[in-house]
Amino acid sequence: MLLLRIMSRIGIGTACLVAASMLSAPSANAQLWDWGGDQVFGGSGRTVVRFTPKYRPGQLVVSFGDKRLYYVTKPGEAIAYPIAIPREQSRWEGVMVISDKRVNPAWTPTPNMMKENPKLPPWVPGGHPMNPLGVRALYLGSSAYRIHGTDAPWTIGQPVSKGCIRMYNQDVIDLYDRVRIGTQVTVTYQRYLTGSTG
Repeated sequence: MLLLRIMSRIGIGTACLVAASMLSAPSANAQLWDWGGDQVFGGSGRTVVRFTPKYRPGQLVVSFGDKRLYYVTKPGEAIAYPIAIPREQSRWEGVMVISDKRVNPAWTPTPNMMKENPKLPPWVPGGHPMNPLGVRALYLGSSAYRIHGTDAPWTIGQPVSKGCIRMYNQDVIDLYDRVRIGTQVTVTYQRYLTGSTG
């Protein structure tokens, strides 16, 4: 993390790092490195909470207001996952379904992203530590939006994305195993008053 910041300041870009490490792209679990102390890269802040009974078990609710993604486990209860949300100008609302699920998704920046940051690599392989999609991705309808992991766990809780919902890698792995294609996802600004059940 510190190394990446230093490299950014002196002009060594992500593309150089990607090119230099293509010979040994790590597996998905390589993104769960221990960076010292007790913080595992990928972290987790998920908790079981009381939740509105409006939603059925198995549904997902993304609250930009709470900076949480809720997976409804039973009426009145959900698992709350901390998330990074889109920047204000990139926020959206609606109901979608999970249209695809991918392990170690590759990442291709959009043309707008390339225009904003010409130093971006044109493509980053799945499972690579510089891949901003992390270790799992859940695709939302036919949009370009995804619920995905991250190579930047310090962004969780912040308004930083271009429209996607970021999660800690360990949390997106947990969620990935719980949901299936066709799962309903409600994205809203609404806040939900919740409390821990434990």
